[in-house]
Amino acid sequence: MMMMNMTSMAKSMVFTTDHSTPLYSSAWTPNSTGAYAGTCIFLALLAVLSRLLLAYRHLLEVRWHDKAIQRRYIVLAGDSAQASKALGTSGVEKREEATLTTHGVDERVRVIRSSRRGIETKPWRLSTDVPRSCLYTIQAGVGYLLMLGVMTLNVGYFLSILAGLFVGELAVGRYATMDDGH
Repeated sequence: MMMMNMTSMAKSMVFTTDHSTPLYSSAWTPNSTGAYAGTCIFLALLAVLSRLLLAYRHLLEVRWHDKAIQRRYIVLAGDSAQASKALGTSGVEKREEATLTTHGVDERVRVIRSSRRGIETKPWRLSTDVPRSCLYTIQAGVGYLLMLGVMTLNVGYFLSILAGLFVGELAVGRYATMDDGH
């Protein structure tokens, strides 16, 4: 019995060009060529949106990284030996004193740099991690909707998604470059 079900399922898993393939629910079943074209356009725009979200997230990551780097200066008050004791020492970080000039005002600062290689763990921040999580969740949702569109095995839906990904990458791909460390 199970073998027969698997065989019939394998036979039904082929690409189709049926213009009445439901998308996401039986309520969204195109009943005309225009409705089918509208569904394909929707999927293409959803695919473009997925690339836009990736590029936007990358730009936010760069902005958050720059803010984190700017927070690495600690202003020293009073005696530097006393400030060193207050800050403590760690085997992970190298510390050096410097003079930071901002708008003509000199301040003695301690520059903190990580001596570890690879990815540096940043502290958890409400202003960064909550928006990052929200954006990632939206990206995942859009990605799953696109995946469900592909899983209908409708050629028009599949090609519309590919076309949308192409257009989205063409438009904003240069903003979504991922640094893999090489």
